[in-house]
Amino acid sequence: MPITMQNYSLTWTDADGVPCASAVSYDKPSVDRRKAELEKAGATAIEVVTVKPGEVPAPRA
Repeated sequence: MPITMQNYSLTWTDADGVPCASAVSYDKPSVDRRKAELEKAGATAIEVVTVKPGEVPAPRA
């Protein structure tokens, strides 16, 4: 059975109210770590998004 790597990205609203999206994809442990960093920095509406390699999510308004 082949192993399929899943890629994740993040969308969030920063502390100033600006919608943002990560420009890179992460594996699961890395996206969880980045999400915790964003929460600590005061970001809100943080969402983990499943993406395909090379895909970048659009910021959510």
